[in-house]
Amino acid sequence: MQLYLKYALSLSLAFLGALLAQWLHLPIPWLLGPLFITALLKINHAPIECHSSARSIGLSIIGLTLGLYFTPEMIHLIASHWLVLLIGLLFALLLGTIGAFILHRWAKVDFKTAWFASAIGGANEMSHLAEHHHARVDQVASAHTLRVLMVVVIVPFFYQFMGWHGFDTDHIARNMEVNWLGFSTLVLIAYIASRTFAHLKLPNPWTFGALLVAIFFTAQNIHLSAIPTPILHLGQVLLGWSLGNKFKPGFFKTAPHYLSIVALYNLGALFLTGLLAYALMLWSNIPIATLGLGLAPGGVAEMTITANVLQLGVPIVTAFHVVRMVGVLGTVGYLYLFFDKILQKKLNQ
Repeated sequence: MQLYLKYALSLSLAFLGALLAQWLHLPIPWLLGPLFITALLKINHAPIECHSSARSIGLSIIGLTLGLYFTPEMIHLIASHWLVLLIGLLFALLLGTIGAFILHRWAKVDFKTAWFASAIGGANEMSHLAEHHHARVDQVASAHTLRVLMVVVIVPFFYQFMGWHGFDTDHIARNMEVNWLGFSTLVLIAYIASRTFAHLKLPNPWTFGALLVAIFFTAQNIHLSAIPTPILHLGQVLLGWSLGNKFKPGFFKTAPHYLSIVALYNLGALFLTGLLAYALMLWSNIPIATLGLGLAPGGVAEMTITANVLQLGVPIVTAFHVVRMVGVLGTVGYLYLFFDKILQKKLNQ
């Protein structure tokens, strides 16, 4: 009972953070508010905790929301930009490779730890791969936590400063009416799909299960329901709450030199992201704000939430991150073995 009271108090504080962020006119308030207040309290030894299911529920809500943008017209548009999506994947792999050599050389960590800490993939998946290859899981997890925090904070504030919002031309997902029977049907089918994905140990099952269900119906021009606004807000609060909960007391003091190098690398990665987004804007007809979110080395959920709130090409941004996640997870292990062999040969010479 005491544990559940702690969860209730923590969730209440997360909602309070969202309301405060909204009052202060912060970008993405329903995500950043809970993140800030939860992280601040956790770092300062406050007795709060996030329930393990919070992130799963939040990811499912976001997955359903994003899937409603994938009309036949949007799917055709995404297919026409396949080369840009491929460039985004190659860019993510290049960023991860650069980061690995930076951490290995200047952060003084072994190469396998540096490799999985720098790969632009999901924190859970990279941590599992790090454990499989006997790398430092704690350093890998902390690097990804800091990366996501930096990107999810810096990018929305930068976009607010630049005044970038409202480029979306797809109004279906926003103008659909809420049908509670249809919404309940979506939730039930998404839950079954996500549980199946989780049973099969597929990556990010709670996002992709719900996302694919919503895409399936929307692509057939079957519009069961919009996602109620309070549910959208709840999903963001749960994600912010769970992300803030990762910052344990002493997080920034455990390995200050290592985390400092990680932070500098992330700043450099964001700068390179901006340069590539500008170059691709000149070559393609995609706005730079949409390209920036699609190429940004943040988490799938956090970047797509930003795109959804600011109405910045949600399907394109989602496609960038889905292609990147699948591509990175499918190649990062093999690329590690390739580069590790090269380093071993140099050491043996």
